[in-house]
Amino acid sequence: MARDESDATPLTSRAELIEWFAAGEKPKHAFAIGTEHEKVPFYRDGLDPVPYEGPHGIEALLAGVQAATGWEPIIDAGRVIGLAATEGGGAISLEPGGQFELSGAPLPDVHATATELARHLDAVRAAADPLGIGFLTLGMSPKWTRAETPVMPKSRYRIMKGYMPKVGTLGLDMMLRTATVQVNLDFASEADMVKKLRVSLALQPVATALFAHSPFTDGRPNGFLSRRSEIWRHTDPHRTGMLPQAFAPGFGYEAYVDWLLAVPMYFVKRGETYHDVSGAPFGDLMAGRLAALPGERATRSDWANHASTAFPEVRLKRFLEMRGADVGDPNMIAAQAAFWVGLLYDDAALDAAWDLVRDWDEAARETARAEAPRRALDAPVAGRTIREVARDALAIAEGGLRARARRDAQGRDETLYLAPLHAIAAERTRAEDLLALYHGPWQGSVDPVFTACTF
Repeated sequence: MARDESDATPLTSRAELIEWFAAGEKPKHAFAIGTEHEKVPFYRDGLDPVPYEGPHGIEALLAGVQAATGWEPIIDAGRVIGLAATEGGGAISLEPGGQFELSGAPLPDVHATATELARHLDAVRAAADPLGIGFLTLGMSPKWTRAETPVMPKSRYRIMKGYMPKVGTLGLDMMLRTATVQVNLDFASEADMVKKLRVSLALQPVATALFAHSPFTDGRPNGFLSRRSEIWRHTDPHRTGMLPQAFAPGFGYEAYVDWLLAVPMYFVKRGETYHDVSGAPFGDLMAGRLAALPGERATRSDWANHASTAFPEVRLKRFLEMRGADVGDPNMIAAQAAFWVGLLYDDAALDAAWDLVRDWDEAARETARAEAPRRALDAPVAGRTIREVARDALAIAEGGLRARARRDAQGRDETLYLAPLHAIAAERTRAEDLLALYHGPWQGSVDPVFTACTF
């Protein structure tokens, strides 16, 4: 998230919290695609992590990208911690360990997403190359320990860093050492939101398997194909997971609001100050009885910011955010957008995807979620393997993209972006390719990954 919301409109009722989500509804012709990806920076000379400070640090990198793009700086406590486009809605932000994130603008098709990504990478390389900085296409930093990873000077991260060890064992690894790719998609109504949420939640382990790309930690294999995904399972049980209640009869905005009200807060922002209220319920802020801020009451900004601190496998905001995939190279970033657009944006494809998963019970979904990080395509789900389900899902997505018939200048539709996923489903994950290199030509070293897996 590039910057926290700023809307001081008071919230006085639960109905207003529900309406905040309902306000995200859009007519189908206005559906857009928003793609976000994180990338871990490193110094090409020495393969060390990149700190914020210094003439060749993240701060200098942001200044270079700002000069190249003309984007406006995002300031936190006097430090530049991101950039925002002057038009179109794109932004660059910093994750806690320096992961450099593009939050893309809402765009009409995957072709536009691929173009946006190419332009972004051109601008970032132009600023990074003189500083000796490269970026990994891996879902987790492969070499440095948590202690060796620098922490960015962003106020909300200071609060999260103190709170994470209280609620999980790997929250700091999530913050400092992981990198993901996400796609944000629209819904037309509450019923449309629920159907898309159920389909995408059930299929998130399939995405985890197809995009598995984080097999190394601390300079050696970590026992997983998507260690990033496994880390999320041990981050914070109150705000992560597969949202089993989404499959209950009658689920909708109201039930999601009730779940989010039970998620403990991290902070309340007033002016430029982040007040640490970690562990307190949002209802206390609504009632004006927060111990840390007595008498202070909730605003729309508080609710929007709180919604951004819940991390289920699919997150509801004023759109749906797919959260199950490791980042990969540009082709894989575009593939992730194509996969979900194909499944969710065509009515026939969405119906077929629901038919694929509708009979799975909670145990099947949870087993797939637990096994996908380690076994990826070989993990079980409802009596099948994820590989088998992935092939079915890819066929459905391909049909959905063909039906959309969005063509580029060469007359190609969006199905072209699924090619790397078809190859993975037919053979093996990118993580398994890397492990074969590690145990073979790389002779037990992860250092070659800094050449083989870079943007």
